[in-house]
Amino acid sequence: MEGREKICVLGGGPSGLVVAKTLLQQGLTCEILEREDDVGGTWYYGRTGSSVYASTHLISSKRMTEFSDFPMPKEYPPYPSHEQALAYLRDYARHFGLYKILCTETTVVRIAVAEDLRTETDGDSPPWRVTTADGRERIYRGLVIANGHHWDPLWPEVAGEFTGQQIHAHDYKTPDQITGKRVLVVGGGNSGCDIAVEAAQHARAVFHSLRRGYHFLPKFLLGTPIDSGGEWLSQWRVPQAVQRWLTGWLAYVALGPPERYGLPKPDHRLFEAHPIVNSQLLYFVGHGKIQIRPAIERLSGDRVRFVDGREEQIDTIVYATGYRVSFPFADRELLLDDAGKPRLFLNVFHPQYDNLFVAGLVQPNSGIWPIIEWQARLIAAYLAAQEKNPAQAAWFRKLKAAGPDNLTSGRNYLRSPRHLLEVPYFAYRRRLEKLVRRLQPG
Repeated sequence: MEGREKICVLGGGPSGLVVAKTLLQQGLTCEILEREDDVGGTWYYGRTGSSVYASTHLISSKRMTEFSDFPMPKEYPPYPSHEQALAYLRDYARHFGLYKILCTETTVVRIAVAEDLRTETDGDSPPWRVTTADGRERIYRGLVIANGHHWDPLWPEVAGEFTGQQIHAHDYKTPDQITGKRVLVVGGGNSGCDIAVEAAQHARAVFHSLRRGYHFLPKFLLGTPIDSGGEWLSQWRVPQAVQRWLTGWLAYVALGPPERYGLPKPDHRLFEAHPIVNSQLLYFVGHGKIQIRPAIERLSGDRVRFVDGREEQIDTIVYATGYRVSFPFADRELLLDDAGKPRLFLNVFHPQYDNLFVAGLVQPNSGIWPIIEWQARLIAAYLAAQEKNPAQAAWFRKLKAAGPDNLTSGRNYLRSPRHLLEVPYFAYRRRLEKLVRRLQPG
């Protein structure tokens, strides 16, 4: 029965830390279970669950990434490194006393409702049994899953056999893995483009396989991080069509159309896919250091054949093909539907259980940490309303019971695994803010 009055926060990455801090500030007892020996999650470089490589920097600016009540140090650059991001998270944990409730080297292998301890008064808030790898069982009054979604590599199905080295971007760490080799990077996301750029500076030859064309945005525009402009447009409630036109025009002036560099022409409008924030790829493609290829047709020994009929001799393939949404410690149907999409309201709230939540299960087009901070506030507000404001809790319970919500706010994202969790940053954040105010009147 240990922990029966506590809420379990599963994971000590950014999501778990901000959730735990918010729960504590609301007077709710909780503890964090973390499988590594310290906090940091994916930003804990070199650990099993970390997907960052040695040269990784934030893709969103520090202003759009930092938590509202704990600014990043002034000496940090506009786009901090992964070392700085990790130091920031650990300073955050120390500042808010989170190490006092942290259980490290604790791997969760199973979560389930503790039916044997359930009482008639529990209703839709049953006790949860959490089993760890050492066989120990803990009982909690609630559970917030914050295990991240950038740790379980998604490998594509490719015909044929390859005799060279194949690695996923998750396992790419340093340039010595590709130095002097003929490298093929597969995938057009931000990680794929960053790795291709790094390969262009170390490998003997670099090829980049893209299934479609993408829109590219520079990290800086007029000397300012480009995502700061998105905040301004949102604050002024500029219509989506105008935002698309203005951003596209500025990108056109700053970089020009990607097809002029030899990249495929985008087959979608700006903002209908997760933006590629990278101007260096265009630079290296324009200098011939990165050669663009279409999708792979077949692997054969040390050769790769592409759908346009061209073949290349390759030493190493790096698959930057994304990640699965994965909860290995839970029954699949508890959190996901048959198609693998979250069956959660706002990708956070379970439609049935009032004390089961998932934090950080979204992919916004800007910094995710402030989004998770608002998710944490809404979780805490709902838990508080269940005890102090039953009418408001009943209203929200009915809202979340409808199941998954339309998170796109009118945007037609491309249908691909890459956009399974995609949300428009400002529209999603405003929805969270409104719900928090509704549950905390006055």
